[in-house]
Amino acid sequence: MEKSAHITLDDIAKKIGVSKVTVSKALRGHPDISKETTKLVRKVSEELGYTPNYMARNLSSKRSNTIGVVVPKIAHFFFSAVIESIYDTAFHNNYEIILTVSQENSEREIKHIESLLAMRVDGLIVSITQQTRDSAIFDKVKKQGIPLTFIDRVLDIPGTSSVTVDDRGGTFQAIEHAIKHGYTKIAHLAGFPEINIGLRRYQGFEDAMKQYNIPINSDWVIYGGFGEEAGYRGFMKLYNSNNLPEFIFAVTYPVALGVYAAVEEVGLKIPDDIDIMCFGNSDVNRFISPSLSCVNQPTEQLGKTAVELILDQIKNIDTFEPQHIEIPTGLLLRETCTNRGNNPFRKIISVEI
Repeated sequence: MEKSAHITLDDIAKKIGVSKVTVSKALRGHPDISKETTKLVRKVSEELGYTPNYMARNLSSKRSNTIGVVVPKIAHFFFSAVIESIYDTAFHNNYEIILTVSQENSEREIKHIESLLAMRVDGLIVSITQQTRDSAIFDKVKKQGIPLTFIDRVLDIPGTSSVTVDDRGGTFQAIEHAIKHGYTKIAHLAGFPEINIGLRRYQGFEDAMKQYNIPINSDWVIYGGFGEEAGYRGFMKLYNSNNLPEFIFAVTYPVALGVYAAVEEVGLKIPDDIDIMCFGNSDVNRFISPSLSCVNQPTEQLGKTAVELILDQIKNIDTFEPQHIEIPTGLLLRETCTNRGNNPFRKIISVEI
């Protein structure tokens, strides 16, 4: 028999002269089947080019062993690193990942979720777009009884779980560090306050400024998004105001990269003319100069925890209680905001070059 993409268990059974049930059990390594028969079945199935029909298996088991994942971007280190962790954790739990990318578009996000529901995924892990305001699609997920865990960017929907980092505390730590290095003219290139990471990171900025009695200049708080273009535009707005701050805290690493490009374009230097830190790390940091100090997000732990949460809910669907896990952050100090004269408050928390 020629190899075919549609070889069935019946084909293998007829070839060997055993029942379809025997073939099925042998391929699953069932103890009812002898080692000799199992070996023969697997040998013949390989020769015929058999691949399991997961659709049929899912109909019988009512479980697909797949998790749908929706993220806004994959080009940047944060999301690519989180996705790797999600894949790795799912693989070790015998689950497959179906990855979709919304590209920061809420309409695409909805279409991806609808497609994943149609594929009968066992659960969903979602990081919302910067446009997402409406929870209707997630209410639909809940009504269908599909486990849902938000990661990083979340919506506050009863009955769903979330995994985030300490956005507020991490930002406070970064601003406090800048203040203790003598900076008082501090700007914040923020995201969007409607999205949790934008709101919480602004709150951390505000907390630190208030604690150290430093007035917030409203002209130095610029909302604009989470990507490079937002950083570029934000810095140019500051520059064209003819009233530059001493220090910028960027809401994400890509925003900071946009600042780097703009600073170079206008002929200034970091950290000599203006200093900077950001929320989030990147593997491209070794290729930029000066290397950028940041609030570190534990990407591996984020992805691993999200998968563990969704699997817990899948396996305990009737008794699972939603959880909201916040993972601590820390500073990674490199060449920005680390050496401003002989400031008596200077305190190195950790250093990574």
